[in-house]
Amino acid sequence: MTEIELKVALDAKRLDLYVAENTEFSRSHVKKLIDGGSVTVNNKAVKSSYQLKAGDVVHIVAAEPEKIDLTPQDLPLDVIYQDEDIAVINKAQGVTVHAGGGTKSGTLVNALMFHLDSLSGINGVIRPGIVHRIDKDTSGLLVVAKNDAAHLSLAKQIQQKTCKREYLALLEGVVKADNGHIATLIGRNPKDRKLMAVTKTGRVATTDYEVVKRYKDYTLCKFSLGTGRTHQIRVHAKYIGHPVVGDKAYGIKKQRFDLKGQLLHAYRLTLTHPKTGETMVFEAPIPDYFKNVLDVLSNRGDRLV
Repeated sequence: MTEIELKVALDAKRLDLYVAENTEFSRSHVKKLIDGGSVTVNNKAVKSSYQLKAGDVVHIVAAEPEKIDLTPQDLPLDVIYQDEDIAVINKAQGVTVHAGGGTKSGTLVNALMFHLDSLSGINGVIRPGIVHRIDKDTSGLLVVAKNDAAHLSLAKQIQQKTCKREYLALLEGVVKADNGHIATLIGRNPKDRKLMAVTKTGRVATTDYEVVKRYKDYTLCKFSLGTGRTHQIRVHAKYIGHPVVGDKAYGIKKQRFDLKGQLLHAYRLTLTHPKTGETMVFEAPIPDYFKNVLDVLSNRGDRLV
C-alpha cells in the first residue's frame, strides 16, 4: 500500500477533480477510492463533490503504484532565469513535465531535481516545483517554484489570472478575423478519454487570439490564456476550424510538413516575483524547427500580409 498526502494551497475545486489532477490516478479510480473510504479530508471521509478549501489536508491510501523514477537525471535544461525563489525554464518539444501516464523518467522534473538546489513540495513527490504545465510536444516557458512560499504566490497569480501566458502557433488555413475571443466549456472527449473536447458539461475555458501573419494556407497567431485547461489552445484552435499545424491529436491527418509535434510555443511569460513584488517578463524565441517552417512559407511566396 502507498499513502499520499496533499496540502491544498488555495481554495480549490471538488475533491475528485483535485485528486485526479494532483496524482497519477484516473478520475474513475479516484471515485472508487473516495467511495471506498480510502480518501479523507482533514481525517474525515467526505464525498467526491466536497469543495476543498485552503489548508485542507487530503490523505489517500491506495495500492502501490507502478514504480516511478524520481531520481535526479543529468538531462538538458534551458534555464532562462533563476534566483532563490523561482526558476523560469524554456522547455523543449518532446519533454514531458512530470512522470505519469506511462512515463517513468526522463521528465522535466528529473532534470529540475538534478540542476536546481531546491523545489517546492506542495504538489507532492511526483511534481516538486511544478505550478503549471505545458504539453509534451509544446515548447516554451514555464515557471518553477523553489520553495513553498513562492509556490503559493505563483499559484494564486495563476488562479487570479495576473500571471499572463502567451503562445505563438501556426494554424491550418487562413484565419479571417484579425483577433477574437473564444469562450467554451472543455471536458473529456466522450469518444476518447485521453483527449479533450468542447463539450456541454465541461469547465469554462477562455482564450484570446490575434493574427500575427497570414500565409497562403496558414496563419501565425498569438494566443493568450484566460484559463488553463488541458490542451486548451489546441482544442480551441480546432474548434474555430484552424487546428495547430503538426498536432497529431487535434490536427488534420494529412500534414504538409514532417514534424515531431505541434507548432505551438509558449513564448512570453509575465509574473509578479513572489518576494520582491517586481513585475517580470520573460521571452523565449521560437525553436529552429518552427522558424524553418515559417521561412519555407515566406520563401515560397506564401505570405499574404
